[in-house]
Amino acid sequence: MTAYDYDLFVIGGGSGGVRAGRVAASLGKKVGIAEEYRFGGTCVIRGCVPKKLFVYASQYHEHFEDAAGFGWTVGTSTFDWKALIAAKDKEIARLEGLYRRGLENNGAEIIDSRAEMVDAHTVRLTKTGKTVTADKIVIATGGVANPHAALPGHELCITSNEAFHLEELPKSILIAGGGYIAVEFANIFHGLGVDTTLIYRGKEILSRFDHDMRQGLHKAMVEKGIKIILTDVIEHVAKAPAGGLTAKTKCGETITVDTIMLALGRDPNTHGLGLDAAGVAMDERGAIIVDEYSRTNVENIYALGDVTDRVQLTPVAIHEAMCFIQTVYKDNPTSPDYDLIPTAVFSQPEIGTVGLAEEEAAKRHAELEVYRAEFRPMRATLSGRSERMIMKLIVDAESRKVVGAHILGHEAGEMAQIIGICLKAGATKDDFDRTMALHPSAAEELVTMYSPSYRVKNGERV
Repeated sequence: MTAYDYDLFVIGGGSGGVRAGRVAASLGKKVGIAEEYRFGGTCVIRGCVPKKLFVYASQYHEHFEDAAGFGWTVGTSTFDWKALIAAKDKEIARLEGLYRRGLENNGAEIIDSRAEMVDAHTVRLTKTGKTVTADKIVIATGGVANPHAALPGHELCITSNEAFHLEELPKSILIAGGGYIAVEFANIFHGLGVDTTLIYRGKEILSRFDHDMRQGLHKAMVEKGIKIILTDVIEHVAKAPAGGLTAKTKCGETITVDTIMLALGRDPNTHGLGLDAAGVAMDERGAIIVDEYSRTNVENIYALGDVTDRVQLTPVAIHEAMCFIQTVYKDNPTSPDYDLIPTAVFSQPEIGTVGLAEEEAAKRHAELEVYRAEFRPMRATLSGRSERMIMKLIVDAESRKVVGAHILGHEAGEMAQIIGICLKAGATKDDFDRTMALHPSAAEELVTMYSPSYRVKNGERV
């Protein structure tokens, strides 16, 4: 039997890779895990965690404004960008430390180096040139922001990575993209006092979300003062004579701002990993092709998380890692379950969703009942704010199962997580109806919509 340096070698220290390495080590396996940047991956270091901290920071100006309606007198407030960055960096360093200690405490060997494949069982550590061998290899290198290299002047722009480390807060910003990253950062920068413009090639932002969520958020963003340009794209970026950047668009607009951010999708992080040398198959986008158990076409090599371009969410990568452990080390073949994944867009207002959007549900079910409520939440009454909440349940008329739930409003993400349990358990609209309302709360609307707002038959609203 061939003797290997490691039972398992993990390339990539993000959430999926760390979970796979830590748990395998806790089972007594000899584990090595290599990361070229910082442990924690996109989510912890330059993604959802620092972004959520920025979201909180950007909400305070509205909190200060709203306080007067509830009897509070708030003095002059100022915002210190450098203080926020310093506090964010301190928290990220703390979290990275937890990831590293979790690996060390379970006996995994941490290697601070880029790792590249030499063959199916051999990895080269580029920092030292050393090669090591492993029985099993997990590739969990995540994704990278698409630099949109075909755009003239793209090198003058930033991506979400750089947004977390700007030396100064810009006075104005143009954000290209209509997905959740673009939308979230548009709300963050606007909330921090930046003159913000969003430009997107499509007819509506957040194209994969339910249309009521898209339209409701668009309206709210415009009312707050965010400029949204649709069906247009940036064609050229150059330095402006007076400073800042100038963007020329396909529709003939010229937009001059301090900063331009490209939020035009993310690509699997596989470039230069030596996957060809190992014989690992990839698709046309560079994503690693895996089977239902996260195994590549090479028997001993697995891939987890965004590098496989299945569902690009941190909890999904962690779930895939646990399925890998069950399959490989516990003799219990387990495939990831991607059905009914709760999702949030941390915009302002927030979107929380689980299950099918109305358009997709109409393609899968002959008849739908759609329950929709739009209202001014109690927290907006005394403040005088005009914000609206939208709640929507999509019900399969035949089985009465709730197949989609969508919320626009304060703490929508928190509600979506709880509703996700209900839908995963197969809850029907009758289950919702017989659940007692918690009053006064915004969430009580979810159990007090007794009559359908409308029906959809064979894809047509009736």
